[in-house]
Amino acid sequence: MSQQPTLRIGNVEREAAVRELGEHYAAGRLDAAEYEERTTAAYAARTADDLTPLFADLPHEQPTVAIPPQATVAMPPHGGYDPEAPYGRDPDTGRPYSDRIKVIAALLQLFLPFGTGRFYTGHTGIAIAQLLLVFVGIGVVWSFIDGIVLLAGDPTDPDGRPLRP
Repeated sequence: MSQQPTLRIGNVEREAAVRELGEHYAAGRLDAAEYEERTTAAYAARTADDLTPLFADLPHEQPTVAIPPQATVAMPPHGGYDPEAPYGRDPDTGRPYSDRIKVIAALLQLFLPFGTGRFYTGHTGIAIAQLLLVFVGIGVVWSFIDGIVLLAGDPTDPDGRPLRP
């Protein structure tokens, strides 16, 4: 008896798997570490058989819990208003955006290196530490590096919502 060879997959299939994992993450079935681990494995998958274990413990059909269809899109369809996400949703994770803007936070950190950007994002503990360390000199360097990290990374507000791009 001959066994069928497993077929290789392309980027379209990998991206579809990552989108589906993002929906499970947004629904709370995966925590951040599991989501990162599974998406890394999905991007490394070469065959469809490599993707199968990533979904073995997750439901394959639509979720049984009533989730509004706009829960995983950036904006509600037809320009509607989503009271849970007045500033839209992150298209990758479905989490609502913060009322604060990432570029403003980063520029405040870079040009006013006294923890100003961290005060803006709501991280007052870090901001006070940077402000106090300015007198020693290391606070300016820390604030500058933190501004670059804010600009290049995926910063969040104190509630865990991503800053708006």
